Amino acid sequence: MTTSIDAAALAETALPHGDPHALFDAWMAEARASEPNDSNAMALATATAEAIPSVRMVLLKGHEGAETHDGAGAFRFYTNARSRKGAEIAANPRAALLFHWKSLRRQIRIEGPLSEVDAATADAYFHSRARDSQLGAVASQQSAPLDSRQTFVDAYAAAVARFEGGEVERPAHWKGFRLIPTAMEFWCDRANRLHDRRRYVFTPGAGWASTLLYP
Repeated sequence: MTTSIDAAALAETALPHGDPHALFDAWMAEARASEPNDSNAMALATATAEAIPSVRMVLLKGHEGAETHDGAGAFRFYTNARSRKGAEIAANPRAALLFHWKSLRRQIRIEGPLSEVDAATADAYFHSRARDSQLGAVASQQSAPLDSRQTFVDAYAAAVARFEGGEVERPAHWKGFRLIPTAMEFWCDRANRLHDRRRYVFTPGAGWASTLLYP
């Protein structure tokens, strides 16, 4: 028995050659229109110096296209550098990202080294957040043991009182990080698990090259 395959769905035009950042932007725009919550949510995988991995959900807070970083582009997120992921980034500054948009049946995987954004960039984003979120960042000792929720509530109240009537100061350990991608992989669902999958690899001086992969 012969099973028919949708040749059009599997054509290379489904995941075109060229700039993967342009394709990322197009897929992100569709996700913003279709995902009910946090279309910019991504899994962030880090590892210790001993290569013990961990993963959690964070929010993408900046995307720099292929016109930046010598063609590689970048993805930005922010976190408490004293948290578990912050400690892992300090010990092993490489990471992987995963976007999964269930409503679109698509995902994007991104890999590369991490670097810290400058203080002015971190300040600008920190002060663009809701004031309550800024105060929460001041109060939280992220990933540290907590004896009771009331202790956290009291720390938040202390932060409210400390900055009443003034600007909330960004904690020095609340930082931004930039992932410079060395590889980006796009996957989209097709019938009968005959999915489309294309991997882009960046080479300094040569730019991006891509190839289809078996799903």
